[in-house]
Amino acid sequence: MQAIEAFLTGRIWIKQFIPFPEEVTQEAIDKGSVRVVSGISADGQCTRCLETSPDYVIPFQCATCGEVCRYCRTCIKMGRISSCTELVLWTSPALPKSAPRAFGWAGSLTPQQANASKAISESIRKQEDHLLYAVCGAGKTEILFSPIYEALQKGLRICVAAPRTDVILELSPRFKQAFPNATVHTLYGDSPEQTGYGEIILATTHQLYRFQEAFDLLFVDEADAFPYSLDPSLERAVKKAAKPSAPVIYISATPSKTLQKQIAEHSTIFRRYHGAPLPVPAYRAMWNYERCIRKGKLPLPLKYWIEDKLQKKQPFLLFFPSIQLIELASPLLNKIDCTIDAVHSKDPQRKEKVMQLREGGLSGLATSTILERGITIPRLQVAVIGADHRVFDRAALIQIAGRVGRSATDPTGDVIFFHNGITRQMDAAREAIRFYNKEGKA
Repeated sequence: MQAIEAFLTGRIWIKQFIPFPEEVTQEAIDKGSVRVVSGISADGQCTRCLETSPDYVIPFQCATCGEVCRYCRTCIKMGRISSCTELVLWTSPALPKSAPRAFGWAGSLTPQQANASKAISESIRKQEDHLLYAVCGAGKTEILFSPIYEALQKGLRICVAAPRTDVILELSPRFKQAFPNATVHTLYGDSPEQTGYGEIILATTHQLYRFQEAFDLLFVDEADAFPYSLDPSLERAVKKAAKPSAPVIYISATPSKTLQKQIAEHSTIFRRYHGAPLPVPAYRAMWNYERCIRKGKLPLPLKYWIEDKLQKKQPFLLFFPSIQLIELASPLLNKIDCTIDAVHSKDPQRKEKVMQLREGGLSGLATSTILERGITIPRLQVAVIGADHRVFDRAALIQIAGRVGRSATDPTGDVIFFHNGITRQMDAAREAIRFYNKEGKA
């Protein structure tokens, strides 16, 4: 019974897929410790993601129950929820608070970082939401360690959510090192099964569909990023996963004006932790680049840039506007050097390839915007192929540029916007970076 309590506390789970014997689950239900609810309520709301729109909660002839059911399209990637689906929740009092936890981070904060960290701690004590607006490379994760340690000492359950799997994978080893005797769960699509009660949950935002009033404190990293920024159900998932009194700390290098207006308490850092300015993107014309690649030729400006990085033994990322263009360019890149690989959102080896680039097994990666955030690789150089494409908006271009110069030992590097014509988004990104550098000197 303790195992099922640890697993279900704060979770809402499909009964059919709970990782316990049926008789154990039924015993908990009979005792009243576990409550069973319908996947779709009588008034047409999805119990898991709270979707109510008839465009997404749709009737169908159900083969399971033989009746006309409704199912939810919004959260279907997490397993289909229908009217006859049984969901289970733990209803008994919460688990007892754990013993004091160790703090394994021995680093130091700059004065700006320390002020932001203290401000976040104060917001948590007051149970107020907070926005940390800090440039790429400001050391946002380190700023959070002290507030999280204080929360752990009080027995609070904490979640750090981010839209991208790559960000969560980057955070996981750092959190396990910082909090060595706390139970840290890392949840993303197809993540390994993790049992027991997680005191710190690192999760992609979609995973929050599976939690309900679970967390005393919730951090939303990269709140401006796709898909969180464009999917209202993910914002609902954050609110559903937090306890009613839980503060939410939003973290972003490029927060929207709407988010800045919504959150009263702000901390801003426009200076990287090592004090060096952010690399300012350079523009380089590359006319008809897409047609050239489709004809089986790599544009010469790109070819020369890659050869320069190979000669200098500098790892690099090449950001393309579409998966199709990545696949067309990949064999052309291999002709230059066989250690240049490609990765995108549909690549099952994404994690391994990023690790190879970090460890020097690969010279470079052609990628989509999937790697615009959460990637820190020393000496990294970056080129955007088709920076004028609509997929590269201001925020994306700022984040891509932010991959470069993150190391204190090598705080410079190339950020090249190869283009077929300069756009307002390109100019807005470059002007924002210049503004951050100016403000960072103040």
